Amino acid sequence: MKITRRNFVKTGALVGGSLIANPFSPSNIFGRSEGKGGLIAISTWGGTIQSSGKAIEFLRSGKNSLDAIEAGIRVAEDDPANSSVGYGGLPDEDGIVTLDASIMDWNGNAGSVAAMEGIKNPISVARLVMQRTKHVMLAGDGAKKFALENGFKEENLLTENSRKAWEEWKLKNPRGVNRVDEHNHDTIGMLAIDKENNLSGGVSTSGMAWKIHGRVGDSPIIGAAMFVDNEVGGAVATGNGEFVMRTVGSFLIVEKMREGLSPQEACEYAIRRIYKNAKSNKDIQIGYLAVNKQGEHGAFSLYDGFTYALASEKENIVFKSGFLVK
Repeated sequence: MKITRRNFVKTGALVGGSLIANPFSPSNIFGRSEGKGGLIAISTWGGTIQSSGKAIEFLRSGKNSLDAIEAGIRVAEDDPANSSVGYGGLPDEDGIVTLDASIMDWNGNAGSVAAMEGIKNPISVARLVMQRTKHVMLAGDGAKKFALENGFKEENLLTENSRKAWEEWKLKNPRGVNRVDEHNHDTIGMLAIDKENNLSGGVSTSGMAWKIHGRVGDSPIIGAAMFVDNEVGGAVATGNGEFVMRTVGSFLIVEKMREGLSPQEACEYAIRRIYKNAKSNKDIQIGYLAVNKQGEHGAFSLYDGFTYALASEKENIVFKSGFLVK
């Protein structure tokens, strides 16, 4: 059986030989706040444990947190079995795969791409936007043009499995009817702390399956799906981006940590803020993940089922977060 985020939650399976805690163990129900410091790479969804593993490998070798973020997220982007990120991502209603990504370093520099087609690794393009331009975001054809001018190759991102899934969806859903499948809006969000205690973050996604062509979610929006402040900490989001954007969720979490809340308390605060305006939306899910400069981390989601991977100098383990709506 292929390991996906969803069947991982159901099985608590071992991925790639890495050490994984039982996500349903009582000790793993809530995000921990250990404050151990040291090297950390943490990412949304247990199925991204190979990404956190690659990131911690980079950190152990002395690479900085930005390098670790890019390398870790590229693992998910390159995986055709991951239907929510990069190559193999499910397309929009027109059968087109469009990708969003953002990245941010410890100096507050940031870059992102939105609704980009034909480029497998948007996280790397986002990094180049940050480092080679005076802009933060490039979108659509402009983002693709920039990528091609900087050595990226155009590729067909629609795999055979994704194409078949889209064709099956089209048969069941005429245009404009039940446009978005609520089960397909996951993201890889990652935070990392390096040997210099510098923090970086990144996000990458193919967005909601069957979305209206041109839809952009929270992933490329700095402060929504991801935000980093090297004096305080960082946060990343996954789930229904429309609700994350409306509350600028990751920025909110970092600011609450600045005020003195722990990462766990800040994630819970942000989820409760969303719930005020989302009580009637039973088909959405939002999860937050945060870490502060002391190495403490927290996670919380709107509904049950959110997991995350945590890699340190000694281990790479999956945990299940707490959730608000019982």
